[in-house]
Amino acid sequence: MTSSNKSTVDIAHVYRGTFVHSTDHTAVEILEDRLLGVDTEGKIAFIGSGQEVDSLSQKWGFEALAVTQLGQYEFFMPGMVDTHIHASQYSYAGTALDLPLLQWLNTYTFPVEACYKDLEFARNVYTHVVKRTLRNGTTTACYFATIHTDASLLLGQIANDFGQRALVGKVCMDINNFVPHYRETLDKSHDETNRFISEMLKKKYPLVMPVVTPRFALSCSAALLGHLGEIAKNNHLHIQSHISETKEEVKLVKELFPDYDSYTDVYHKHNLLTDKTVMAHGCHLTDEELKLFREKGASVAHCPNSNISLCSGMLDARRVLNHKVKLGLGTDVAGGYSPSMLDAVRRTMDTSKALTIQDPQYQTLTFEEVFRLATLGGSQALSLDEHTGNFQVGKDFDALRVNTAIAGGPIDLINHGEGPKVLLEKFLNLGDDRNIAEVYVAGKRVVPFVVTT
Repeated sequence: MTSSNKSTVDIAHVYRGTFVHSTDHTAVEILEDRLLGVDTEGKIAFIGSGQEVDSLSQKWGFEALAVTQLGQYEFFMPGMVDTHIHASQYSYAGTALDLPLLQWLNTYTFPVEACYKDLEFARNVYTHVVKRTLRNGTTTACYFATIHTDASLLLGQIANDFGQRALVGKVCMDINNFVPHYRETLDKSHDETNRFISEMLKKKYPLVMPVVTPRFALSCSAALLGHLGEIAKNNHLHIQSHISETKEEVKLVKELFPDYDSYTDVYHKHNLLTDKTVMAHGCHLTDEELKLFREKGASVAHCPNSNISLCSGMLDARRVLNHKVKLGLGTDVAGGYSPSMLDAVRRTMDTSKALTIQDPQYQTLTFEEVFRLATLGGSQALSLDEHTGNFQVGKDFDALRVNTAIAGGPIDLINHGEGPKVLLEKFLNLGDDRNIAEVYVAGKRVVPFVVTT
């Protein structure tokens, strides 16, 4: 935690206004007329009442006149966390949604991802996706890249240069019978994964880390899964993959790995199910599999846009939460057509309501719960909640300055005088990037864009 002794802490910025965030016990907590101080390391140094500006300025050594005052229809919220996005698929986002998952991968995805051996192509796409996600309020992203080590390293560099907090994974796959030029040998995947991790760690990026990334069980031999489990364990790394996205996929995994109890058991037996694991989709996980997730501390990335767009299934998020499994939201570009986490919020609520239509006794998710999933829940799913996810003293200041009354924006404030909870709900349901005036990651303003190197 940051020390409260002024002699050891220098304050860089102080903001006054409304702060909206989540805690472990409250889906939405509203802090009105608060002062929040950010130190020179980008961490939240203090939170106090706006009425205490004089005493706090004396204690912390900042000028009261230098405080940034938010407007009546503005508030700060935590930056949003995208727990699953394919940076390499961004070039065709919004198209090619006419096939189910496995045919979609073979027809569209693998041929495009094969192009990332061209570093200029990679630089162009990766620059666009990092800028776009930041502009949409994604302060933390968990990225899939491709099998190409150098292009994957480039994605890490670009995320660092723009100041985004990111997990970046070089994809591993030694099985691909449909697009055979887009795969690796077992030895090459092992060696290149080690090279990728070594090079990433040498960079000592403050906010960007490597993540071990088996694409999914259907594209990885048991030997490769075993190697990747060892690599993750030896380097204490995060792990990301896909699981139980479609019924067809689950069936094929059972045929490929007949001696395992379940899809989840395949990852578990290869040491790939840990408290640093995030598995995308999980639409068809059984209760027994969710119990194993809970036992191991692994998390699920809920990607509702993709689940619907590719007709994969509808994740019962309430059931996941009832099992006390960590749950975050993901855009899953390009299976999901939007790179905006606001879209992920809306599609999450839509899916929950669709489940309620099917079963009127179903407990629909509230917008407050979904807000938590997009912020604190995502940071917990990525095991980054010690650093980000809400406004607590000692955490990094990852934040969005939201202006619901921006000129020409999508929100009409007809009644005037709406409280901050109403403004939050309107932003989640109606807002877009025009309402996001500024984006901060670890205390640095990254939107409007300021490249850090």
